[in-house]
Amino acid sequence: MQRIHFIAVGGAIMHQLALALHKKGNTITGSDDEIADPARSNLAAAGLLPEASGWYPEKISASLDAVVLGMHARLDNPELLRAQALGIPVYSFPQFVHDLSRDKLRIVVAGSHGKTTITSMIMHVLKAAGKDFDYLVGAKVPGFDSSVKLSEAPVIVLEGDEYPASPVEPRPKILFYDPHISVLSGIAWDHINVFPTYENYLSQFEQYLRGMAPGARLIYNAEDSEVDLLVGKNSGHLKAMAYRSPAFHYDQGVAVLDTPDGPVRVSIFGWHNLLNLEAARLVCQELGVSATEFYEAIAGFGGAARRLERLFERGSILAFRDFAHAPSKLKATISAVREALPDRRIIGVFELHTFSSLNATFLAQYEGAMQAADDAFVFYSHHALELKGLPELSTAEVERHFAQEGLQAVDSKELLLDKLKHCIQDAAGKPICLLLMSSGTFEGLDWESALGLAEA
Repeated sequence: MQRIHFIAVGGAIMHQLALALHKKGNTITGSDDEIADPARSNLAAAGLLPEASGWYPEKISASLDAVVLGMHARLDNPELLRAQALGIPVYSFPQFVHDLSRDKLRIVVAGSHGKTTITSMIMHVLKAAGKDFDYLVGAKVPGFDSSVKLSEAPVIVLEGDEYPASPVEPRPKILFYDPHISVLSGIAWDHINVFPTYENYLSQFEQYLRGMAPGARLIYNAEDSEVDLLVGKNSGHLKAMAYRSPAFHYDQGVAVLDTPDGPVRVSIFGWHNLLNLEAARLVCQELGVSATEFYEAIAGFGGAARRLERLFERGSILAFRDFAHAPSKLKATISAVREALPDRRIIGVFELHTFSSLNATFLAQYEGAMQAADDAFVFYSHHALELKGLPELSTAEVERHFAQEGLQAVDSKELLLDKLKHCIQDAAGKPICLLLMSSGTFEGLDWESALGLAEA
């Protein structure tokens, strides 16, 4: 058992790692200058919520075995400086997780999109198959009470992203995991605040493939031309296996897989999600799960939180929310709904929330991204621009970059709701799909109440 201190303990994954280590019997402390829910409530329930916000170097003493440093902290953080002065080992969370899983079979799901869904599918199937495994995933997965589990299990499934690991270790998290089996789901430039050019972004995945151990298994998306090209140049030392979309059809809006065992109805839908399913199937196959077992289990998979998640159905209105924020994700999400629900009028609402999406230099990447929607709205707040230190952005400039006739950019929550209400009224009771896409929360909107649908 160890004494471990978390700097920036309020992070989505940081606090879950702290909770997992606490559950194993370690003595955990932490600090942060701001902790929001659900991290605040989760930490409080475990007795780990810091008494006060801020940084307190007096929390750092020679009795600590390790410090785990979150990306939210800065290099001049007083707790970090104190730990360095005392010679206490300082880890990023991927470094620490790797050290804890040195003797495990490590599966890493990497790529620009689909990581959470693929990881969640693998977890769901392994649990159904009775396999013992640990995991780290970036969303709430039905059937699991946390997003991090660390035990004596022989296998760990890791969602690996390309963001920097910590201020001290600015390399991408995926470079620390040293996988025995990896998925590479797709490549689409994003995060321009971290990766200023596409070439720079692509190089992170080149390093990842080249750094994998000889003979490691790579399961890659052969339908993504960038992935196919990258793998061709950088995987000679690996056991590479391509995956492609499985055969499927729709039956009254429900996706049905056409498998050797017969038709299998699944709750997820959309070409991109069924492509993700095929990646998960091949990983599970590597872990000894037969195709028959996989299909039986995946039929009960309801999806990860905020990944084309069914939000509500009121009268003629069916609402979904999705984590889509990059151009490729936006296109895939709207196309998936169009495929599955061709008779519904799609009202697409997208929030510019990330640094990239709110940056005028990146907005041109969204050209045509919402074409598959019947009505398209792009929302952003000036407060979000201010928080990210970005210059003001006009609605006219947003509309120009999306380059879609009829698309409306809106910079007021009240105006957005007014426009949506009129749009719903104009549909005159015809079936509607309200598709809400953001990595944020639309400033905390309760959509049913805000649109007057709670009692409809």
